[in-house]
This record gives sequence, structure tokens and C-alpha cells, in this order.
Amino acid sequence: MTGLRRGAGYLLVALAVVVFLYPIWWMVVSSLKPGASILNDPLGVGPFTLDNFRAMFGSVPIGQALGNTVLVVAVKGAITMVLCPLAGYGFAKYSFRFKELLFGVVLLTLMLPTLTLVIPLLLEMKQLGWINTYQALILPGAVDAFSVFYMRQTISQVPDELLDAAAIDAAGTLRTFWSVVVPVIRPGLAALAVLTFFNIYNDLVWPIVAVNDPARQTVSVLLAGLATNVTGGSTSSGFDLWGQLMAACTIATIPTVIIFLLVQRHFIKGLLAGSVK
Repeated sequence: MTGLRRGAGYLLVALAVVVFLYPIWWMVVSSLKPGASILNDPLGVGPFTLDNFRAMFGSVPIGQALGNTVLVVAVKGAITMVLCPLAGYGFAKYSFRFKELLFGVVLLTLMLPTLTLVIPLLLEMKQLGWINTYQALILPGAVDAFSVFYMRQTISQVPDELLDAAAIDAAGTLRTFWSVVVPVIRPGLAALAVLTFFNIYNDLVWPIVAVNDPARQTVSVLLAGLATNVTGGSTSSGFDLWGQLMAACTIATIPTVIIFLLVQRHFIKGLLAGSVK
């Protein structure tokens, strides 16, 4: 009976892997097929060609979009990884007036749909003169409620005795945070870094509203615009656009796969931190 259950578990895992990986496999295979074959024989394999990638690199500014995305992810992610753990540290380990009320307000913002914040933020960016600038892409949402909440929950598991020992050694607030808290919550920080990367990298709603300058568009905006231009008709131009779209999606997927493979162990460990004492 135990062997049967184990076999059923392996079968379910294998089916889940197939379900999740098949769309990626189909995208990569389609990017290597002629555009006409993508529509006429979508489930077929071959014939393979690199024409889609050559045409895409020649007509789609994927390199510029990737550069913009890397800049936004690096700067915005750095702000998140510095300020959100500090905010979580304050909420978790310090007592001050209106602490619970302020934390409740932070949690309340989690319940607001993202679209309700778009217009106020856009008006604010207009008043600051930041429309079509990197500031508009980076600063809004750099300190988000979920990251503060996640860091607060993670840091609250750090024993107070460690902080007391640091205080006895005359360590200041920042020194205690850097030398005592950060090494303990490293798995949680790794998980937050991965979540932050994917959240910024895949963000579409705000970048497409705040920036309409092609020179500053991110990868997600570029792919959305390319997908809009796909007619799906029987013309050769429509076929070519399908092939270029699949090629661009394949290139845009590579950084996410590499990042996850490099930090998957720390990411899983960070998500499971605190589940078992």
C-alpha cells in the first residue's frame, strides 16, 4: 500500500511537471519554427529555423528593453531589499506609539486593487514631472506592503535574546540589524529577493501607464505591444509576427529561468522558514 501511494505521488508530480513545463516547451519549439507552421501545425515539431530570431533582433528592440528592465529591477529591487527589512525590523522588535494602527494601515493597502492606485500615482508623477522617466518606473511601489509584512513576520521569529546580547555589547540599532538579524533571516531575504525580482520583471500595468516612450519601455511592455500587433491572419506578415513574438518571449524567459535555478534552494528554504521550529 505504501509503495502504491508513493507511485501515485510520483505520477501526480510528473503530471504537474508536464502541465507547467509544456507551455514553455511549446514556446521554445514554436520560436524555432517558420511562422506559417506555428498557425497551421501548432502542435507539430519542426522544421527548425533561426529566421524568427534574426527577424526579431532586426525589428524588435529587445536588447534595449532588457537593459531598461535590468536597470529598473536592480535599482527598485535594491530599494526594496534595504528599506522593507528595516521597516519589518521596526514593526517586529520595537515598540512605539500607534504601532499597531500604522501596521494595520500597511496591511490595509494589501486589500486595495492595484488599478485603484494607478490614477492617483499617475497624477502624482505628472505633478513631479516624472512621466516617461526611470523615476516613474522605479520609485512607486519600491516599498510595498507585502514585503514589509513578510519581513515583519520573518524577523519576529528572531529570538529577543540575540538582540539583548547585542545591546549588552553596546551595538547600535543598525549594527544589531546588520550583524545579528540579517545573518539569521538570510533565507527569508533570499525568498524576498526572488519574489521582488519576478514582481518587478513581470509588472505590466504600471510601466505601460507611466511610460509611453519606446526608449524606456520594459520587456513586459515590449511583449504586450508585439502581441497586440499579431493579427493571426493568413498573411505572411502575420505569420512572421507570430514567430517574432515566440522568439521574443523565449529571450525574455531566459533571465527568469536562470535566476530561479540559481537561487531555488534558498527560495524554497526561505518560504518554509518558520513552518517548523
